[in-house]
Amino acid sequence: MKGSRLRSIQARYTIITTMLLLVILSLVGTSIDMAIRYRIQDDIFGNTERVASQWSALSRIGNIPDPIPVSAPVDLVQLVNSHGVVVNSSRQAMGMAPISATRPPPDDRFQQLTEGSLMVMAIRVSPAADSPVVYAGLEEPAILHKHHLEYFISAGALVLLALAAWMTWCVVGRTLRPVAAIRARMSEITVSDLSLRVPIPPGEDEIALLARTANQTLARLEEAVEQQRRFASTASHELRTPIAGLRVQLEEALLYPDDTDPRETIRGALTASGRLEAIVNDLLQLARLRAADPAPQELIDLGALVSEEAAQGTGIPVRVHVAARVWVHGSRIQLIRVVGNLLSNARRHADSRVEVSVGFEDGKAVVAVVDDGAGIAPADRERVFERFTRLDDGRLRDSGGSGLGLAISRDIAHAHQGTLLVEDSPRGARFVLRLPLSDAQPLGTDPEAQRNGMARRATGKENTAKENTAKTTGKGSGGREDADKEHPAHSAGHQRR
Repeated sequence: MKGSRLRSIQARYTIITTMLLLVILSLVGTSIDMAIRYRIQDDIFGNTERVASQWSALSRIGNIPDPIPVSAPVDLVQLVNSHGVVVNSSRQAMGMAPISATRPPPDDRFQQLTEGSLMVMAIRVSPAADSPVVYAGLEEPAILHKHHLEYFISAGALVLLALAAWMTWCVVGRTLRPVAAIRARMSEITVSDLSLRVPIPPGEDEIALLARTANQTLARLEEAVEQQRRFASTASHELRTPIAGLRVQLEEALLYPDDTDPRETIRGALTASGRLEAIVNDLLQLARLRAADPAPQELIDLGALVSEEAAQGTGIPVRVHVAARVWVHGSRIQLIRVVGNLLSNARRHADSRVEVSVGFEDGKAVVAVVDDGAGIAPADRERVFERFTRLDDGRLRDSGGSGLGLAISRDIAHAHQGTLLVEDSPRGARFVLRLPLSDAQPLGTDPEAQRNGMARRATGKENTAKENTAKTTGKGSGGREDADKEHPAHSAGHQRR
C-alpha cells in the first residue's frame, strides 16, 4: 500500500511541488536574509562612521574632551595612539582594551571592522606615521549575531512549505477523486454486462470529458457486442438449416437406398453445399470489410463500370442512363460487387423492367437502381440492410440466398465514404448509391468520345438484354440460378427481402 501511494499521481505531484517550492523558498529566503543583514550592517556602519568622523576631526585640532561624550546608539568610542594605548575613550569604553588592533594604512584611512560581536568603524586621524586612530563601535544586534534572522526565515519557509505540500495533496486528491470513481466503476464492467456507465463529474474539465468519452465508447462497445451476439445467433441458425437439410438427405440415402434417387440426392446435397459456400463466402467478405486493411484505390469510370455490369446480367432487361465524366476513387472489385448485388436484386424483384442511372449531385456520384416490382415498405427500408434479413417476398422468389448481399453492399459503400439507401419511388424499389466524386481524370480523356462510347455500350447492352430475355423465356426462377453459375460475382447470396 505504501509503495502504491508513492507511485500514485497524488504523491508524485505533491513531492515534485514540494521540492520545487523548497528550491524557490531557499533562494528567496537567502535573498531576504542577505538583504536584511546588509541593511542592518549598513545602518550600523553609517552611525559608527558618523561618530568616528566627528571625533577624528576634533582630534586633529586637539580639541577632544576627556572622557569622550557619546549618545545612543553608538556608545563605544576610543582614541588609540600609534603604540596601541588607549589615550581617551567614552565612559562605556573606560578600562577596556583597544576595541581593535587593526590600524588603517595611510592610503586607506577609513575601514569597517568586525571584532567578535562588535561592529567597528576605524578612522586614521592623519596619514602621519604616529597618527592615532579613532574607533567607534556598536554591539551587533542579536538577530544577526545569534542567527535569529536565519532561524526565523527558515521557520517561515518550512511553514509555507508544509502548507503548500498539504494544499497540493488535497487539491490533487480532490481532482483525482472522480478518476478513482471512474476506475472503480470500470473494474465492475465485464463483457457479460456492458450496461454500466462511469460517473460523470460536474463541469467541463478534462476529466469530465474523459468520463463522457468513456461512456460513449462503452455505449458503442455494448452495441457492437450486442450486434455480434445477434449476428452469431443468426449465423448459427442460417448455417444450421442447410447443414440439417444436407444431413437429412444423406442419412435418407443411407437408410433407404432403394427408395432414393442417387442423382437427386447428390443434386440436393450440391444445392445445400452451394448455399453453405455462399453464406461462408459472404461472412468472409463481411469480415474483410470490417478489417483495418483498406482495399487498393484506383480511378474508376463509374458509368462504364455500371454499363458493363448491366450488360452481363440475364433475365429482365436493364435500361441504363449514364452521364459523362463520373469518376470516383475506390476498389473496382468491391464496386462491381455492389453494382452486381443491386442489379441482381432488382432483376429478381422486378415485374418487367429495371432502370439504372449514373450521374452526380452536390459533389457526389449517384447510382440509382429502380425496379417496377412490389417495392419495400418504409418500415423495412433499413431492416433490409441488416445481416441475414430476408423479407417474405425475397424468400418466395429465391430461397437459396444468404441474406448478406445488401449488408455487404452497404459496408462497401461506407468503406468508400459513401452511402447506400432505399429512397421513395412511384413504383417498386429505388436503391441509391452515393460516392464522393473525384475531380481527377485520366490524361487524354475526351468527354465527347466518352459519351459516344457509353452510347455504344448502352446499345450493345440493350441488344444483349433482349437476347437474354429470349433465352430465359419460360425458365421462371431458374434463370437467376443459371446466371449465378455463369457469373460467380453475382452469387445467390445477394438478397434484398
